[in-house]
Amino acid sequence: MLTGRIHSFQSLGTVDGPGVRAVVFMQGCPLRCACCHNPDTWDVHGGKQVTTDELLHRIRRCRPYFGKEGGVTVSGGEPLMQAAFVAELFRALKTDGIHTALDTAGCVWNADVQTLLDVTDLVLLDYKYTNDEDYLRYTGMKRQAADRFLSELQARGKVTWLRHVYIPGLNDNDASIRRLCELRKTYSCVQRIELLPFRRLCLEKYQSMGINFPLANTPEPTPEHIAALRARFPELDG
Repeated sequence: MLTGRIHSFQSLGTVDGPGVRAVVFMQGCPLRCACCHNPDTWDVHGGKQVTTDELLHRIRRCRPYFGKEGGVTVSGGEPLMQAAFVAELFRALKTDGIHTALDTAGCVWNADVQTLLDVTDLVLLDYKYTNDEDYLRYTGMKRQAADRFLSELQARGKVTWLRHVYIPGLNDNDASIRRLCELRKTYSCVQRIELLPFRRLCLEKYQSMGINFPLANTPEPTPEHIAALRARFPELDG
């Protein structure tokens, strides 16, 4: 039995995959995304150490609420940093007939990640930007890594939702959104694109940790702005 480090556990999540879900937030992330809401998940030594059996016990108590569409989502942090642990958890969940979803930036690729994908029903791929310069500048990750991960999902026929945080002044222009929508046409594994509006709710958390929030002065998108964007691009969901 493996142990892993988690940041937190949400018993009745409704925004991280289909239906009602238990959501496990893993500890540790190699990226430093400018819009990150959870800088307290970065430290690989933080959080709480748990076994897969301990998590399974908590998840099974939530199962009556899952219904036909719900299940378990593992997010982060970056769950691929603990891929072997998550794979063991997902394998047990699959034995129980529970739907599994992986929320990831696709920044790690190794044998453990490949094994994890074998027991993953749905991938929520956080696709940050649509050009190389912004991807590297605002995440610390090359866009090619996300594209490689998406290609691997395509090769495996893995059901994928692209998730995209919409940030005014950075990736809210029509050219950027058009390139994002093109991915849905290029990769048949992409079932939907979720547009997530940028929020500054994390500002106090950064301040309490003594960390600079790079987008502290960036405005949040208005409902009208988002509605207009979705009207122009009906390919967008959520």
